[in-house]
Amino acid sequence: MKTIVTGGGGFIGRHLVQFLTARGESVRVVEKPGVSVTHQPDVEVVFADIRDRTAIRNAMCGARRVYHLAANPQLWTRRRGHFRQVNYLGTVNVLDEALAAGAERVLHCSTESILTRATQTAAIAEDQEVSLDDVIGPYCRSKFFAERYARRLANEGKPVVIVNPTLPIGPGDTGLSPPTQMVLDCCRGKRSAYLEADLNLIDVRDVARGMALAMNHGQPGKRYLLGAENWSVKRVFDLLADECGLPRPKWAVPYPVALVAAYVSEFVADVFTGTMPAASVTGVKLTQRTMTFDASRSLNELGLKPRPVRESLREMLGWFREVGWLKRGP
Repeated sequence: MKTIVTGGGGFIGRHLVQFLTARGESVRVVEKPGVSVTHQPDVEVVFADIRDRTAIRNAMCGARRVYHLAANPQLWTRRRGHFRQVNYLGTVNVLDEALAAGAERVLHCSTESILTRATQTAAIAEDQEVSLDDVIGPYCRSKFFAERYARRLANEGKPVVIVNPTLPIGPGDTGLSPPTQMVLDCCRGKRSAYLEADLNLIDVRDVARGMALAMNHGQPGKRYLLGAENWSVKRVFDLLADECGLPRPKWAVPYPVALVAAYVSEFVADVFTGTMPAASVTGVKLTQRTMTFDASRSLNELGLKPRPVRESLREMLGWFREVGWLKRGP
């Protein structure tokens, strides 16, 4: 019997696989074809596109527990329908086939970005409910529908648990997820300005531990918020600038200017380059929402105590230097 991790080659996935194998679980990683996956020799790797129902059915054979992390985590893609195909329909395939294979527990990894409202000032907790009208952009909508499907299964009595991590930081993100790209750009001096916004950050290793705890102790159908500390974007950039010996960013970009720039960046990417734009419309619009979170109830219930964000950011910079993305300091 196997513990299966879809998306096990991603940032959170690699740390989760490492955590599970360290405590003796037999792990099978399911990744999309073409992705470079490096794990311990005893980790089985199966390449399957989660949009392919038959391939996922075969990959779920012998499943005891299934962690579903596979998704497109970017806020932009040239093919907008790709979000629905991967993040929603792919989730339907994985959850259905995991349960059909007899998995005793299934964990669905959702996101914090679907918990925001257009008008709100209080910190967001795990029990916040939103309508589709409040959900911004095709990425967030695809994750909204995926979580709603997972909750529907749980309400029908299926053993499906849901976790919503905030922004993961820490070492080991070879795929450059959006938070890691933001940190790296700042450390390279490419962030001379900033948007007025708040973020909730948590170490990726604590996300992995939180997922394992939710799998063991979580109540099906209940949402568990995995977050640690609320920081402003300016505070993050100031810390990174100080650590890297760079000047702190001095001016805030007005929201209308940032939004226009995002629309232009996406237009250029859509029509000409096909590469990730410098700013996404969804990302800029989210800066106008309350993005501070209170995960205390989830953390207490799971028994998870995240490490300080400041330490995680410093370890992240150390890893950047180890892999050659940043020059080593004196």
